[in-house]
Amino acid sequence: MSDRGAIDHGLRRELLEMAAEDMAAREELASDGALFEGYHPRMEAVHRRNSARLSAIIDERGWPGVGLAGDDGEDAAWIILQHSIGEPAFQRRGLKLLKGAAARGEAPPWQAAYLEDRIRACEGRPQIYGTQYGWDESGEMSPCPPIEDEENVNERRRAVGLGTLEENLARVRAGVAASSEKPPSDPEKRRREEEEWARS
Repeated sequence: MSDRGAIDHGLRRELLEMAAEDMAAREELASDGALFEGYHPRMEAVHRRNSARLSAIIDERGWPGVGLAGDDGEDAAWIILQHSIGEPAFQRRGLKLLKGAAARGEAPPWQAAYLEDRIRACEGRPQIYGTQYGWDESGEMSPCPPIEDEENVNERRRAVGLGTLEENLARVRAGVAASSEKPPSDPEKRRREEEEWARS
């Protein structure tokens, strides 16, 4: 790992504040169900603002890895990048940087796995690690299909420090059951809206 004495505490604090704003908006919108009826304009505004700021940080400093932003600051940067779904070019650029950071021990490898799956799912391609979830036709939260070479998905997950798909599925479903999130009232309409948004 990098020398922890090089941490920029101002940068770390800024990243943590941006991620906290994201989570606070998410929780507020989830509390009345607004979060689950498409991409809410308030959530999108937070994501776009955070994306623009993280992009500027990367232009100036490179990926804010653990040596620069600390473990929690780096994690906050990953959350911001993961949520930058309206900025696909930025996510693809960030994925390259994140993979490089993981190779240097500046970020955990599972973060790049999640981001790669997020990009693939948004582009309508099979995911590799099975990290992205959505409501299935039975009204259950399930990994978004398809998963590339699903037979060997757990080997790939283990290689980046993730538990098995089955363990994660149980955890995700337990989390959803304990939350206010419910399946969409019209799953087919929701699927069409998501596809239309992704194309836009």
